[in-house]
Amino acid sequence: MPARMTRRRALRVGTVGLLGGLSLPRLLQMEATAGTGKPAKAKACIFLFLEGGPSTIDMWDMKPDAPAEVRGPYKPVATNVPGTFVCEHLPNCAKVADKYAILRSHSHNDNGHTTGYHYLMTGVKADFADGTNSRKPNNVLYPSAGSVVARELGHTGTVPPYINLPHPMTSGGPGFYGAEYAPFVIEGDPVSPDFEVRDLVPVEGVDAKRRDRRERLLGALDAPTPPAGKAGTMAAYYDRARDLMTSPAARKAFDIKSEPAKLREAYGHTTLGQCALLSRRLVEAGCRFVGVDHSGWDTHFTCFPSLEKDLIPSVDRAFSALVTDLADRGLLDSTLVVMMGEMGRTPKVNKDAGRDHWSMAQSVLFAGGGTKPGVVIGATDKTQTAPVSDPVSVEDVLRTLFHQLGIDSTKVYTTPLGRPVPIVNGGRVIKDLVG
Repeated sequence: MPARMTRRRALRVGTVGLLGGLSLPRLLQMEATAGTGKPAKAKACIFLFLEGGPSTIDMWDMKPDAPAEVRGPYKPVATNVPGTFVCEHLPNCAKVADKYAILRSHSHNDNGHTTGYHYLMTGVKADFADGTNSRKPNNVLYPSAGSVVARELGHTGTVPPYINLPHPMTSGGPGFYGAEYAPFVIEGDPVSPDFEVRDLVPVEGVDAKRRDRRERLLGALDAPTPPAGKAGTMAAYYDRARDLMTSPAARKAFDIKSEPAKLREAYGHTTLGQCALLSRRLVEAGCRFVGVDHSGWDTHFTCFPSLEKDLIPSVDRAFSALVTDLADRGLLDSTLVVMMGEMGRTPKVNKDAGRDHWSMAQSVLFAGGGTKPGVVIGATDKTQTAPVSDPVSVEDVLRTLFHQLGIDSTKVYTTPLGRPVPIVNGGRVIKDLVG
């Protein structure tokens, strides 16, 4: 960086364009590679988001001694870690409990789906939009965790650094960072026999020869001075899109059909299972952050049949296969896997045989990326109403995630209106998880 140019000043002038011949993209590149000065434990993160709020009291933090209206119908089973028990409908996860950690004391105070999702992805609580209790988060401003990772760690090849599947994550956008750090969205279910990534399919009627002529013409129009400002940004997007469409490595990464049938079966022929498998392929190819949004967890009514037959079994196969597959390939140490929802469910079963929203206590699973395997962190009271001590906050989870990826989460960026916004405002690294 030039003499007398501090990082804070570089970030400030980065929003206005050029400084001494140093372009905004170059400033961003320098900032992204600056890091924390410490070696990163993880190179990538797979974030499995169970949208709607998983009933973790029926999965990872069971209360067999509680009254029937609290404990539910399921029984705990022993795992391969002595003293650790999980739900009987998680047999595969029970066999590999030595590969992941269960954090049982995650807690926050936002019981809304949209606002809670926003809080977890951005670390920023939604502001009151009016005088009512209706809060409307505005993700136009605040960047999501995936966008932070994309900005700080950048590209490692032709595969985008931040990917969402099988649709956009709520509040998963780039905020004031700008569209350059938005996720590449795979809008398609990889469990479908005709699944393909639409944006990788060449435009019909445009062969390679014609495409080359178009690129030469565009290059001639841009010469001798490359476009600046929004035009330059768009040019960068076109370049990346072209590289993605023409890259054999990128096409290979998205080709889930090339996986052995036995491995696909191990992950489960469900949306979550195949998304988890595709996520492994994407981080293997250089993606930094894969966000998987799995819906259906808002179980207010007759929750136990759907939990037992559909929801819990899909998690059991997908998560256990993912951590095992990553470990077998030597990728688990460098890949952080996080699985959680925006909230947990109420300790007491309601009158409709379901459980309602409960953000005061939920379990979060972590695997790989330098986290401690085979441990249980924190505890809740006898009805899983709240942590018994030292609750872990949203900010703590985000700060730990970024810490493991070697990102300085104390860094402050400035919005276009000059407002300083830290990557994470508060929080602490969860020492019991990472040592």
